[in-house]
Amino acid sequence: MKPDEFNTLRQVQNQPESSQRKLAKNLGFSLGKLNYCLKALKDKGLIKLKNFRKHKNKIGYSYVLTPKGISEKTKLTLNFMKDKMKEYDELKEELK
Repeated sequence: MKPDEFNTLRQVQNQPESSQRKLAKNLGFSLGKLNYCLKALKDKGLIKLKNFRKHKNKIGYSYVLTPKGISEKTKLTLNFMKDKMKEYDELKEELK
């Protein structure tokens, strides 16, 4: 998974009812890049689009992580943390 996709998963989980413009702004993406990432995540089965046309605030849609998406995000986060802990331990040894 690409870092942009991982960051998109994080934003979707944290702010599922954000508009695409708000998600793109928070991620520092163009709308086109965000759409590309959202489509890739949807094709992988990691997110789904919920439609709320009758919602009183007229948001219209919400992005939601699927169980597979939550699992993938958790796995990537744990791997990231393991890598950082390993780097920390290596630096600590170098400084001795």
